[in-house]
Amino acid sequence: MKRFSTKNRGRLGHYAQRYRFSITMTILAILLIGIVSAFSNDSTHRVGTAAAIEVKKDSLKSLAAFKTVYAVLQSPRCLNCHPSGDIPLQGDDNRLHAMFPKRGPEGKGMLTMKCANCHQSENTAGLKTPPGSADWHLPPANMKMVFEGRTAHELAKQLIDPKQNGNKDLKALIAHADDGLVKWGWDPGEGRTLPPFTHAEFKEAWITWLTTGAYAPGK
Repeated sequence: MKRFSTKNRGRLGHYAQRYRFSITMTILAILLIGIVSAFSNDSTHRVGTAAAIEVKKDSLKSLAAFKTVYAVLQSPRCLNCHPSGDIPLQGDDNRLHAMFPKRGPEGKGMLTMKCANCHQSENTAGLKTPPGSADWHLPPANMKMVFEGRTAHELAKQLIDPKQNGNKDLKALIAHADDGLVKWGWDPGEGRTLPPFTHAEFKEAWITWLTTGAYAPGK
């Protein structure tokens, strides 16, 4: 029998080592694909690194919840700060702000007419005096988040679009229900009507709508 030379045996060993390495990497790739697939098929939407928000689609439940959400967002307490133009609205009749302040690039007014000139960190005492909350402002000029004139379908689509909602993901949208300016709507000062549902009812409907698929009503 012809014996392999030391040189040939070295080559065979080299090829065998490369073959074993190739098999090992293939197995690792298959395992990695399986792990990624498991996460992508999970019905739970994972937001961030420490939280998991479960979304179970239910169009009927979602649409029913949005009726409450829409009613609140179309109330004067929300609508007045989400106008279609650059001048905020005021009063229960949604009239233009008497001082005609402009939105400005950051939503905090322009030049010397800043929102904070009149709107302090809390409501001013007295009937229909300037309301206030920390960081009083309109949405910024580059993302106006208009509620005025929006149908239920249009507003639902807008609210979940990061390009129109302030770059908010699901976790941020849920947290927004407890934002200071949002909660101000239920403590607006004397002489102003409240939204048609309590904050607790709104928050429950908001979260229900988002976690059951955030369905938009028909056009």
